[in-house]
Amino acid sequence: MDDVRSSEKFVEGHQKVLAAHGVKKVTSLNLEWISNPAVFVINVESADGKKVYGGARVQAAGGTSRLPIEEATGYMDNKVYDEVEKQSIHGTGELCGLWNSVEVAGLGIGSFFATRAGVTLCSQIGIDSLFALCAPYTVRWAERVGCKVLSHLGNDGTFYYPKLDLLATATLLHDTTTMVNARPVERQKVFNLRNNPKQILAENPPGKRFEVEIDYDLFLPTANPKEFKSPIMPAIKNAENFPSI
Repeated sequence: MDDVRSSEKFVEGHQKVLAAHGVKKVTSLNLEWISNPAVFVINVESADGKKVYGGARVQAAGGTSRLPIEEATGYMDNKVYDEVEKQSIHGTGELCGLWNSVEVAGLGIGSFFATRAGVTLCSQIGIDSLFALCAPYTVRWAERVGCKVLSHLGNDGTFYYPKLDLLATATLLHDTTTMVNARPVERQKVFNLRNNPKQILAENPPGKRFEVEIDYDLFLPTANPKEFKSPIMPAIKNAENFPSI
């Protein structure tokens, strides 16, 4: 909401990538999230800010719409709503809309580094858990930061989404504060960024022998760590009672 143009650039890039893969309808492309105060956008930009190479979003539960995982899979399994309701008591959210352009393919921009940045933001937003609906190739990145597959949802944690020939896996990072299940190196990286959200780091893309210099700027001046914690968060289990998006 604070920077609509940056959100629009995120959407434009994401649309192009999905269209190239034959995906024309996905909950992450719903533009209503731009006016949702519970959405925080991560853009991976060129140094001059003119080009967006990829990004992700962190959406907290308790905003003006359901979490994307609810929109995408709730009608297939009502237990999704129950899981979000349970986690919402202490503040929860979702890492969603991960993408990267062809120019940076293979560098981890839209998966690895965006995931790390999203988990980093959780402490400022005040969400204690984080959902992620992962494509097959991003499950391993989610697991690196401590996410576990929610095998009690869908078909052993999987859903056909965003179309019948694509599979998505529901995961949850149960404790964003301690990240007890994360790989030690990932926990250390996230804690470092939380302590110093504005810094330049030489990073090694997964499986690569070269470095990429990333100028992190992950400070959220308008974030309130208590805003999305609610003792009463009723689940919306009937889609007919909520506007379709």
